Amino acid sequence: MTSLRDLNQMINAEIFTPDELVEVVDTLAQIRADIADLKSREDIYKAALIAAGHAAVDGTAHRAAVIQEQRTSTDWQAIATKLNASRQLITAHTSTGEPFYKIRLSARKVSA
Repeated sequence: MTSLRDLNQMINAEIFTPDELVEVVDTLAQIRADIADLKSREDIYKAALIAAGHAAVDGTAHRAAVIQEQRTSTDWQAIATKLNASRQLITAHTSTGEPFYKIRLSARKVSA
């Protein structure tokens, strides 16, 4: 198993062969599966706290406060369109963020 330190050094040196990345892919998939399991467990515990109906609950070392919020958002493009703003005006005041990477994992299809 590759240590995090070794992996970090490999990243800095930018030396990866497909064979070296096999373990990285499988480890990343396992980490995501673990996170999904923990998220599922978290959701169950959060639901229990919400269903209890208490504003706050003390544990032995922690306190949970149950807070209900509601978010609002404004569709500024729809407002601008209603006010007859031109597509050029909307485009001139629209910004695009920096590119970013996503890693999509899926189970491999192995032919028998």
